[in-house]
Amino acid sequence: MARKTAAQNTAEQIKDQAFSELQALIEESDKLLKDSAALVGEDAETLRAQLSLKLKQALDSVSNVRERTKPVVEATETYIGGHPWQTVAISAGFGLVVGLLLGRRD
Repeated sequence: MARKTAAQNTAEQIKDQAFSELQALIEESDKLLKDSAALVGEDAETLRAQLSLKLKQALDSVSNVRERTKPVVEATETYIGGHPWQTVAISAGFGLVVGLLLGRRD
């Protein structure tokens, strides 16, 4: 089995962190919306401010993930640009294997 490179490990950690942060945001937003069902007036304004803050945090989190993944994306683009025939060969080989596996299912 092939070992994962440091870039792959970093990419997976970033992905896992982003999903956990988004899950937490969804849970908190859901709780706030359930709590807001009977609110009016000043309480409703406070709740809207909290929701606005949570959405801003989500946008910041997505922006942070985008910035942290930029080096991985650039490295991939550089490799593909520098090794186009290897990329084509790997893609064709992968397609062949998938095709053979799917062909056996019939």
